[in-house]
Amino acid sequence: MKKNKQNLIAAIAHQGVLPLFYCHSVEVSAEIIRLIYKTGIRVVEYTNRGEAALDNFSILKKIQEVEMPDLFLGIGTVKSAQDAENFISAGADFLVAPIVNTDVADLAKQNDLLWIPGCMTPTEIFNAQSLGAQLVKLFPAGVLGTNFLSAVRELFPNMLFMATGGIDLERRNIRSWFRAGVCAIGMGNKLISKKILDEENYNELFNNLYKVINLVTLSR
Repeated sequence: MKKNKQNLIAAIAHQGVLPLFYCHSVEVSAEIIRLIYKTGIRVVEYTNRGEAALDNFSILKKIQEVEMPDLFLGIGTVKSAQDAENFISAGADFLVAPIVNTDVADLAKQNDLLWIPGCMTPTEIFNAQSLGAQLVKLFPAGVLGTNFLSAVRELFPNMLFMATGGIDLERRNIRSWFRAGVCAIGMGNKLISKKILDEENYNELFNNLYKVINLVTLSR
């Protein structure tokens, strides 16, 4: 698959879940990404949430390009232009942010990269759309709730929504978000927990990944 914004959006919508995580160990991070890839998922978000994030991401991109060339590997928690510049230079395929930042939006546009900003209000969604966002993440989704999306989605008919933050790994919660109108859910700690990372429990992660893939399939 050619790596461009439209194919990336289509891949996110197709898999219906965007796994996201950070680990200080680059070796563990690489194994996590390899395992995610084995399940058929082709878009992963590594998060900028630790001192080793940039160095790790640079190494992970090199591994991805050799072992998983059709995987889109993006970076999350991009809050500043400096963050964006650093990770774009490291080869990020897309940028995910918890906020709407004009400078980050501009850098994404200049580099023809997908930018997925976090939004919590209709004004933020409007501003993100005005800056060129085609997909926004509702964050924190657990605080906003599905009724929020049901109430605002008709105001933004050309916008795609992803719910992130507080999504539980259980059918009722996941199904409620898809019924409300998301194209995907972002899952971090509820999918790739600190316990899994600390104990390198890849069997538990493998089971979680297949569970969420099946739940998403059943929820559409």
